[in-house]
Amino acid sequence: MVDARNRESWDQGHVEGAVHLPHREIAARAESLIPKDATVVTYCWGPGCNGATRAALEFAKLGYAVKEMIGGFEYWAREGFPMETASGVTRRPVDALTAPISGAACAC
Repeated sequence: MVDARNRESWDQGHVEGAVHLPHREIAARAESLIPKDATVVTYCWGPGCNGATRAALEFAKLGYAVKEMIGGFEYWAREGFPMETASGVTRRPVDALTAPISGAACAC
C-alpha cells in the first residue's frame, strides 16, 4: 500500500505497513522503493481527495499493476482497521455509519 498524502498527513496516521510516497515524488522514487512486479494499492485522505487517483496514474505510467483503495485513509480508520502513528499501532472504534459494529461482515 502506498500513501500518497503529504508528510503532515502521514504523521497523523497511516495504514500499518504502508509506504509513504507522495504522488508528486512517484516518478522519481517509485522504482527504488517498490518492486516492479508488485501490485500497488494507492490511497489518500478519503473520497473527497483525488491524490490516490493521481498516484495510481503515475504508477500505471511506470508499468505497475495498480489499484485504488476506495474510501481512503478516512474510511480505513473509521472502519476500525489498524493505523500507525508515532506512538505505535492503534485502532479507532468502528463508526457505525461506515461498518457493522457487531463484527459481522457487510455481505457486500
